[in-house]
Amino acid sequence: MKKTVSFYSLGCKINAYDTEVLREIFENNGYEVVPFSEKADVYIINTCTVTHFGDKKSRQIIRRARRNNPDALIVVTGCYAQVSPEKLEEIEEIDLILGVKAQANIIELINNYQNLPRKMVLNFNRNEEFINYNVDNNQDHTRAYVKVQDGCQQFCTYCIVPYARGPIRSRTIKDAVNEVTALAQNGYKEIVLTGVHLASYEKKSKHSLEELVEAVSQVKGIERIRLSSLEPTIITEEFLKALAQIPSFCPHFHLSLQSGSNSVLKRMNRHYSTKIYKNKVDLIRKHFPNAGITTDIIVGFPGETDKEFEETKEFIQKIGFSKIHIFPYSPREGTPAAIFNNQVDSQVKNQRIKELNDIEKELRMKFYKKNLESKEKVLYERGVGDNKYLGYTRNYIPVITYSNESLTNQHKDVKLKKIQDDRIVAEIL
Repeated sequence: MKKTVSFYSLGCKINAYDTEVLREIFENNGYEVVPFSEKADVYIINTCTVTHFGDKKSRQIIRRARRNNPDALIVVTGCYAQVSPEKLEEIEEIDLILGVKAQANIIELINNYQNLPRKMVLNFNRNEEFINYNVDNNQDHTRAYVKVQDGCQQFCTYCIVPYARGPIRSRTIKDAVNEVTALAQNGYKEIVLTGVHLASYEKKSKHSLEELVEAVSQVKGIERIRLSSLEPTIITEEFLKALAQIPSFCPHFHLSLQSGSNSVLKRMNRHYSTKIYKNKVDLIRKHFPNAGITTDIIVGFPGETDKEFEETKEFIQKIGFSKIHIFPYSPREGTPAAIFNNQVDSQVKNQRIKELNDIEKELRMKFYKKNLESKEKVLYERGVGDNKYLGYTRNYIPVITYSNESLTNQHKDVKLKKIQDDRIVAEIL
């Protein structure tokens, strides 16, 4: 009888990718993967530590796994394990704690865990080279994430990621193309190239990010290529000209902002000003006039005044984002900002989030309306009801189409007709 394993991934797409890698390792070693809610022999929790909420959620999931099967082996890895192993040692439900680098030996460690001291593995040396794995299948049957970069050396004052993920390192074009080829052969049509700090890809690679995109675009069967979150620093005339020559590149740029106030950006140790950011957006729209431009905003960073918050509100309206992800600032132990003076009251944060949410919806609806009656290509991802299918345009507008035939993983020419429930209803041409 096969041993069973179950996975739970918290946090970002990088963690989700790493979990897919672990899933394939276990499957290749004879394990059967079962849902996390079921009884399993082994539970793997890939933790997040970006905020203290991530830590709390990780602890909840660990305890849930033990309740699912009191006799199971509970293995905890990921960023929380990397940054705070001593805190996890206090949780009696855990059998093994693995640093990110130790994931490569996870099967061997599990097979021999009874012989390990205190049943703990604290292998937390920082990775200096990109650890290359291939994921041939992905839980999503249309879009696949391919990790091509890891690590960060920006050291923003609010962020724990450089301490969790280590120095920057990049994957070779050849290795990335090999993984994309396998995914294409398994039916995937859209690839998202992702990394912890994707803009630094070239610093540890002999090639530029645009060269990587061009190489991936040559893989037969891949109809779309997206880039995950980018720093404004990577946006140049040459970069955008190169991307504009690649037919499968999707004009959606998730360009990190975090604040629209220069004084807050300085305290955050972000490496640009609002003027630089605006210039980068103007460049994008020069080459991709109808690009979707999305971003992240942190609300209530230490010392954020009413004036600074107003500057952020004015700036995001000036840019005209197509979508904004809004987060309250959360102090993260071990980062400089956690001990900054003038921490913002939670009630103030909540009120500011409400104000930004209203602006965000207004900007998103404006972008949707601008696109109505246009002809677009949509890749449908899944059914979301009877004869109802969800997909995305190239500039990342969510689209609903009604069809008596399955549209899953179909690439269709459509016309965008009307806004319905934060999506656009489209008709196939």
